[in-house]
Amino acid sequence: MRYLLFSILIFPSLALAEKNIHGDHADHNAQHGHEGHVAMDYVGGTSSELDVPRFDEFVSDQKGNQIAVVSVSGMVCDFCARGIEKTFQKDAGFKKIDVDLDTGKVLIAYAPSTEIINEEIEKKILSNGQTVTDIQILTAQ
Repeated sequence: MRYLLFSILIFPSLALAEKNIHGDHADHNAQHGHEGHVAMDYVGGTSSELDVPRFDEFVSDQKGNQIAVVSVSGMVCDFCARGIEKTFQKDAGFKKIDVDLDTGKVLIAYAPSTEIINEEIEKKILSNGQTVTDIQILTAQ
């Protein structure tokens, strides 16, 4: 009898909770407009989004240059973004930068001959009060 009462009371609640979880996620996407973003899951279990149209625009004039795609946590305002931009603009070999607060991505273009050292990027981001969670180096085609 206890099991019957338990199943009558609990199972409908679980079904309702499942519906609310999926419904809330759909509402979240509708409110924030994630079209054009590509979600990426990393081996370490972290995930991130890349705004594909913004990335394509960034690399459109960077053929042959190296692109550092840096995932950053702690960027919460325009002041954070401008601080990161100013820090990298002092860098030799630096070509272009784009800081995307919505996705937490910093795109940095370097000359092909520049040696990119991940620890240097991390140190510069940390000096602005943010933390690097991932760095990927690509070559613009």
